[in-house]
Amino acid sequence: MSAEQMADGGEDADRIPPARPLDAIDRRILRLLQTDGRASIRSVADRVHVSRANAYARINRLIDDGVIRGFSARVDHERAGQGASAYITLKIVQNSWRTVREELQALPGATHIALVSGDFDVLLLVHTRDNRSLRELVLTRIQAIPEVLSTRTLLVFEETDLAPGPDRPTELT
Repeated sequence: MSAEQMADGGEDADRIPPARPLDAIDRRILRLLQTDGRASIRSVADRVHVSRANAYARINRLIDDGVIRGFSARVDHERAGQGASAYITLKIVQNSWRTVREELQALPGATHIALVSGDFDVLLLVHTRDNRSLRELVLTRIQAIPEVLSTRTLLVFEETDLAPGPDRPTELT
């Protein structure tokens, strides 16, 4: 595609820029925001020892580069009325990942979807009100997707959030 086509909003105009290495300050900013996504620019700047303008510019660059994909709250699903959680493994028709992913994204309670290697193709994490709701989700929604060949449901008895924190190291060192 030519530069003119890109300038006119061609297919590559919305592409995320290529990955670039993160420096130590970027990695410290990411650790802080993973621990507290509500941290103010001033707080981030003070804690990583840069100016507010520098912190603001770096965070915006990390967002623009697609490194930071968004900010969210960590939810206690049981306290939010979702007392049943399960990992569901799916075997799917070859080359149907995109179609299946779209169907799974529309499911109520789906919180994580991954295409994986091994004995199954997809790993899905869901949170539902109770086991009856979970059964209905699996039997009437997931198994009704034509490209899903089989499922296996693994009930979650207890969860521990491993989000980065002051006592938890991360890969961003």
